[in-house]
Amino acid sequence: MIQLKSLIAALSLGLAALGAQAQAWKEKYPELVYANVIGAQGDQLNDRFSDLLSYLSTELGVPVKMRNFPNYTALIEAHRNGEVHFASFGASSYATARTTGVKTTPFANVVANGSTGYYSVFFVKSSSPYKSIEDLKGKSIGLVDPQSQSGNIAPRFVLNKLNIKPEEFFNKITYAGSHEKAVLALNNGEVEVIANAWFNENSSFLNTMANSGLVKKDDFRIILKSDILVNGPIAYLDSLPEELKSKITKTWLDAPIKGKAAWDKSNIGQSLQAVNHSAYLPVIELNTFVESLKK
Repeated sequence: MIQLKSLIAALSLGLAALGAQAQAWKEKYPELVYANVIGAQGDQLNDRFSDLLSYLSTELGVPVKMRNFPNYTALIEAHRNGEVHFASFGASSYATARTTGVKTTPFANVVANGSTGYYSVFFVKSSSPYKSIEDLKGKSIGLVDPQSQSGNIAPRFVLNKLNIKPEEFFNKITYAGSHEKAVLALNNGEVEVIANAWFNENSSFLNTMANSGLVKKDDFRIILKSDILVNGPIAYLDSLPEELKSKITKTWLDAPIKGKAAWDKSNIGQSLQAVNHSAYLPVIELNTFVESLKK
């Protein structure tokens, strides 16, 4: 009986200690901030994520708010300064965050259309005479964001393989700020070619915009495609308590099943897959290549 009482007492003390640890991080982080980069459909983004934020708040036990940033550079700086606790990155922007000293670690990436990767493609208007990238010498190109892998880094890598230096080949380079805005720039005749992300014929930013009635898919044509690129991660600050990081990881990875309705509404992807920093080492190499072109 004495041994049983001792065991119960020990278990009670252990549970109390765990409860105290949880309470400790909740006192330090009474609210958590998740961040994303806003596209052409900003209001819709808030609506899409509203239920997912409620799911995250319930599972984590503290309110989770979302901040939308105009570009990856702004998001990276907010993450660096601790204003954002976890965020969705593009692969290149995550690599930039790490190589510029942001203490952050990826824990999940998106599975979309059965794949953890995508392609960078060059779109022109279907009505244009351009059949290859070489036909666009002296024309204007729309890129997404300096930190975008699919919308700037990979396109430059692809062009380099063709011995094309963008600043010399094109007469104007425009950064649209998001994938959707780049599509709109091409659609509106502001540029003659754009680089954008693409999964397959049925999944891309172009498809999403066409389904929303913003553009017509048949008005666009691909003239060049990269090799597959790994999807961007969701990453958290290394400074967060270990218990909180584990809870964030589990909550996100469980979301496609445990929070299915909210997950489906967010339209992030099919599911999530656990990931770590090593998956993005090739992306860091790609970024290093691009930096070497600036010298």
